[in-house]
Amino acid sequence: MRYLHTMVRVENVDESMKFYCDLLGMKETRRIESEQGRFTLIYLAPPADVESAKSVKAPELELTYNWDPESYSGGRNFGHLAYEVDDIYALCQKLMDAGVTINRPPRDGRMAFVRSPDGISIEFLQKGESLAPAEPWASMENTGSW
Repeated sequence: MRYLHTMVRVENVDESMKFYCDLLGMKETRRIESEQGRFTLIYLAPPADVESAKSVKAPELELTYNWDPESYSGGRNFGHLAYEVDDIYALCQKLMDAGVTINRPPRDGRMAFVRSPDGISIEFLQKGESLAPAEPWASMENTGSW
């Protein structure tokens, strides 16, 4: 068995692309438009996985945009996406500076949770050992649930 992709439904392609590509640094690997099915599929991968995603179509994140208006509250009970990151503090600062709410700050230098524009919970785990506690993160409280 091999992991292929995780699919999340999105309401606004531009907002989602800004979040996943501009803020998180993911790259679009392919896109499928279905006139008959009235949907668009956009496949993304972190920079380290782009070549693999292009050659074997995995691992990827599939953003599904249904052309007919639909509202997806609470991520349709979706659990979360998890990504290993090089510097959890730097990424969380970048996201916070861009107006993204950090639902579970990286107080321990190891783990943080944020939500995408579509309410999907995203977990970030520090690559390797936890970073030493640092401000402002060490004294931050949770701003929501994940």
